[in-house]
Amino acid sequence: MSSVLHRIAFALALFLSAALPIPANFAHAQNFPERPIRLIVAFSAGGATDVLARQIANDLKDALGQPIVVENRPGANGLIGWTHVATSEPDGYTLLMAENALAISQGLYKHINFDPVRQLDPVCLVGNAPLVLVTSTKLKANTLPEFVALAKATPAGLNYSSAGIGSVAHLVFAVFMAGAGIEAVHVPYKGGGQAIADVAAGHIDAVMSAIPVARGLIAQGQVKGLAVTSSERSPVLPDLPTLREGGVTTADVDLAFWWGLFGPSGMPEAVKGKLSAAFAKALATPQLRERLAKIDIEPTFAPAPVLQAKLAHEIANWTKFIEAHAIKVE
Repeated sequence: MSSVLHRIAFALALFLSAALPIPANFAHAQNFPERPIRLIVAFSAGGATDVLARQIANDLKDALGQPIVVENRPGANGLIGWTHVATSEPDGYTLLMAENALAISQGLYKHINFDPVRQLDPVCLVGNAPLVLVTSTKLKANTLPEFVALAKATPAGLNYSSAGIGSVAHLVFAVFMAGAGIEAVHVPYKGGGQAIADVAAGHIDAVMSAIPVARGLIAQGQVKGLAVTSSERSPVLPDLPTLREGGVTTADVDLAFWWGLFGPSGMPEAVKGKLSAAFAKALATPQLRERLAKIDIEPTFAPAPVLQAKLAHEIANWTKFIEAHAIKVE
């Protein structure tokens, strides 16, 4: 009799286990990704973040088995793209390639209804790259000291462009001006590509540009490169001095682009794990590393906790600099 009851109990257990639904998050994570992934860039095409996103997209396709579609959503100095991701379904199919501007926004805009620490999940750190001070060929300054002297001789007479108010290029130029003791008029654009294009056209005097964006224009003689923001000279632009070599001492903030991958808050850990592993694999491939080296982007993969700590550190440092120099939104 006991054996009959045992068989009945076993059959009932099988029936109940088959009838119970598998948790949606578990099933989703197990099968992720099953369709193309959108990688959002919050600035227009041609800028540093856009360049990096497109450089890595094909390698991620190989690592994930699904296409990565880079989508530009510029506007409101990054806020449109950031909030689009933050309010998307946290399923791993809408991601954000973001840069220092995320941290800068928290010090510059005190009343915006956006908090990257609370509304975004960090996935992994991706890379970093220095910036280069670029000027129009029409400007009568061929070295960093000459540029500083020219700016001092014409107070508020020079202007500079950026990828928008609160962008990395905007604030790094502000750090440079504070260190050099000069002033210039800020002219914001919707992306780094547009910002440097008008310097090349002679409409704008200067810009702090990512090396991946500026390198080709410098080589072709369309713009002049004067100095790099890194602590050491760039292997891509070895003839250009650092700001410090040019006599400019800057504040204690990171004067390089850094990039991280984020998703909406609440993504399943298994999905974040798969994405992080795919980025680690892609960034380790010799082909991608070689392509990035040619434009002076250093692949610097690190897991989510490192990116989370870096974001918090950058928010604190940039907020301190912005408040100390009373930088306001124009």
